[in-house]
Amino acid sequence: MSVASGTTHIFMNFLRKATPSMSQIALMDCAPRSSDFRHDLLAGLSQSPKTLPCKYLYDERGSQLFELICELEEYYPTRAEISILQNYGAEIADALGSDCAVIEYGSGSGLKTEILLEHLHAPNVYFPVDISREHLCSSAAALEEKCPDIDIVPVCADFTRDFELPDSLVNGSRRAAYFSGSTIGNFEVGESIEILQGMARLCGRDGCLLIGVDLQKDPAVLEAAYDDSEGVTRQFNQNLLHRANAELDADFDVEQFQHRAIYNPQHARIEMHLESSCDQQVTVAGQKINFAAGETIHTENSHKHTLESFANIAARAGWQVKTVWTDDRQYFSVQYLTVTT
Repeated sequence: MSVASGTTHIFMNFLRKATPSMSQIALMDCAPRSSDFRHDLLAGLSQSPKTLPCKYLYDERGSQLFELICELEEYYPTRAEISILQNYGAEIADALGSDCAVIEYGSGSGLKTEILLEHLHAPNVYFPVDISREHLCSSAAALEEKCPDIDIVPVCADFTRDFELPDSLVNGSRRAAYFSGSTIGNFEVGESIEILQGMARLCGRDGCLLIGVDLQKDPAVLEAAYDDSEGVTRQFNQNLLHRANAELDADFDVEQFQHRAIYNPQHARIEMHLESSCDQQVTVAGQKINFAAGETIHTENSHKHTLESFANIAARAGWQVKTVWTDDRQYFSVQYLTVTT
């Protein structure tokens, strides 16, 4: 996946929902166009090996499935991160300071956000940023009811591309980016650096970043987390094909593509693939795509870092790691960084 350069300009849409609180929330909408999905899907399937950008896993259904994944026994990152936020919330709040503007990249359900906001010292405004418009609006409405004293302005965007926030909404507050979960691990080193550089540009010289970083551990623990016994991660991965069928007039026989989660020790990452069970031909947006039996579509990576390796990546992107908090097993870390450039 390449990270686009330049700035995506945003515009305001006012949503009128049945939920009274939601009708007061302004959505800043710079969502990717459907033509982007078509272009990226065809480009990825024409490569050898075939690959697809993981951001397209997160339509409304994909986002719902991911929330179910976060509740699974095998999927440790969510529980580990929540424990860190609960145990060190006061220290995190002191680091971010009073009256900050929180900008959450890939906000999802807002479960961890609620814990963070409860600890912070009078945050001025909260910007949840997510690529799934429907899921974003729903979670923003739910959070607004739980945190009525905080201004919430959802931003529908692909956060791998630059976007702007109006100064009038930030009101001069310190900008604090929040990147929870292990999402930074979905990207190659060069892509991670570009995303972190974009965050530094958005946050400015006085900005800060609170980020979740998954740590290296027993591969058996990792493979179980990404190939759960209930098959929810399989559904999440296969949903990408259901989405192609619905949006691009594709004809994937979804059950002929099996979910595979494999640890790659050379790159210290879990790789998710969809493996073709047989020789087959699929039509996508009018184009024929051939698959051999055993051929895969590489749909997602999840890199696992050491504290040293991530600090190096952050430094190359203009950030300095100031404080690291980990869970009891040291499976996961939440890190506080400040801008250096």
